[in-house]
Amino acid sequence: MRILTALVALGLTLPLAAQPAKANNLLGENFTYLHGENEMEGYWVNSSCKSKAPAPVVLIVHQWKGITDHERISADKLSKECYNAFVVDMYGKGIRPTNNKDAGDEASLYKNNPPLARDRLQSALALAKEKAGTDKAAIMGYCFGGTMALELARSGADIAAAISFHGGLGSKAPATEKGAIKAAIWAHHGDADPHVSKEEIDTFFEEMRTVEADWVFTRYADAVHAFTEKGAGNDPSTGAAYNEKAAKRSWASTIDFFDLRFNKASAQ
Repeated sequence: MRILTALVALGLTLPLAAQPAKANNLLGENFTYLHGENEMEGYWVNSSCKSKAPAPVVLIVHQWKGITDHERISADKLSKECYNAFVVDMYGKGIRPTNNKDAGDEASLYKNNPPLARDRLQSALALAKEKAGTDKAAIMGYCFGGTMALELARSGADIAAAISFHGGLGSKAPATEKGAIKAAIWAHHGDADPHVSKEEIDTFFEEMRTVEADWVFTRYADAVHAFTEKGAGNDPSTGAAYNEKAAKRSWASTIDFFDLRFNKASAQ
């Protein structure tokens, strides 16, 4: 207990226990761990592919209502593409907002406090690398999670790629120095997304140019916010809706991007 207490005091992320995921037909397991004194519950799934070397690990960050089957299913799909996948819990075990106000309040705690968000992400990254037995890692996220994926990249983390699906592009602590971002960036954006302003997009472009990042920005026609999430419904007039074409195209290009970044297709 003295060792555990000391490690918690240092703010390290510690694994506690793994348990089968509650949802049906999932490949992985719910995974309880600590960040400082906070108990977190993520989701872990190993690569489904056999290989002599450990498979790279991809972190997935949830949208503003916490971890759902949307993120778990994405992790399972990555497993079938020969990646380990770790769905990171940004909020803490049991904190799963059920309405937009509570979700907005919870997400704002991390969007308005980049040091806290980045520390939680960096700790999860260290845990994921240790659990997977590899230094090869990337991150992706949905909506709020996309914003968090970019925050980890802005921290200078040693990751190959950071992918944002319909996420916010701004930060309270944008990167300012050349070479500050080591990860290759890909932002998937709905062209009709009412929640991300032209000013925010332009500011993101300027930030990426200033630090000479390796970045890609893709707009998807007729797509609004949350275009990868079937649970968002099918009415674009609400500002958030599923768009099958955009969802499939953004996923396919992300897998290709990961494969390239991890030299799985004999490319740099």
